[in-house]
Amino acid sequence: MKQGRIIKGISGFYYVRTLGSDVYECKARGSFRNQGIKPLVGDMVEIEVVSEEDKTGNVMKISPRENALVRPTVANVDQAVMVFAMARPNPNFNMLDKLLVLAGQQEIPAVIVMTKTDLVGPGDIERVRDIYRASEYPLVFCSTETGEGFEDVRSLLSGKTSTVAGPSGAGKSTMINILAPHAQMETGEISKKIKRGKNTTRHCELIAIDDESFIVDTPGFSSLSEDCFVPEREVGNVGFIPVTCESLAGFFPEFLKYSDGCRFRGCTHIHEPGCAVKDALTEGLISDRRYLSYEQIFTELKDNNPY
Repeated sequence: MKQGRIIKGISGFYYVRTLGSDVYECKARGSFRNQGIKPLVGDMVEIEVVSEEDKTGNVMKISPRENALVRPTVANVDQAVMVFAMARPNPNFNMLDKLLVLAGQQEIPAVIVMTKTDLVGPGDIERVRDIYRASEYPLVFCSTETGEGFEDVRSLLSGKTSTVAGPSGAGKSTMINILAPHAQMETGEISKKIKRGKNTTRHCELIAIDDESFIVDTPGFSSLSEDCFVPEREVGNVGFIPVTCESLAGFFPEFLKYSDGCRFRGCTHIHEPGCAVKDALTEGLISDRRYLSYEQIFTELKDNNPY
């Protein structure tokens, strides 16, 4: 038996990198299917070697997961890296904030990487910095064209397994190509007509930046953040509990600094008098843009769960 980690899954085959850095093409035991368990990229596993020469085997055991995401379906990540462009396409802050909520719901630390800084001015960068300053999320600005900021990106990823999320066209694949040139990922061309990238990633894969740092590239998405609002479900053997109106504020870190000062216990920070969070908003201690996202997500949750 050998121990390793699933680095890629395609059409029922799982590619396991063992402690010696060998990669084995494996099938999963039928008992997993009977138990309703599907191996995920990122799983720590034990494999039975079928052929050392052909590097084939069978996944025999899956270790308990620290965490798992619904989409991308990946397990045991240390952090979620939200990659958004400063321009072409312009950043969708509501989508970004939903993704930050989802990471918080899964108890996965989140970091923000803003790309294409070469397309904007210093004032645009400072405005984005101001939006997230109070939230204390690590925030890095970079350009794949000039290379500016990439040492900061490497530092964020060092020694961790990171999953990447963000809209098409933000430069996720290009960024990974720079960090791990051996990945030889397709970046696709940017459509001049619609100003967004074509989805070129076809499978979920754990890519080694170095011996201790991995990044999970995943298929492009259009509704990852909507998983915040789905009914409770099972993801492999990890439960997924949706975000509610009552729990939403807990995923806005800058709110937590002030919420104890609210007049009413269980304050939603929407309409109650004596709300310390809204007082902080008025004083400029909380970003207007972040609070607007909170309002929009709260309304969406309420509309989806009227009772």
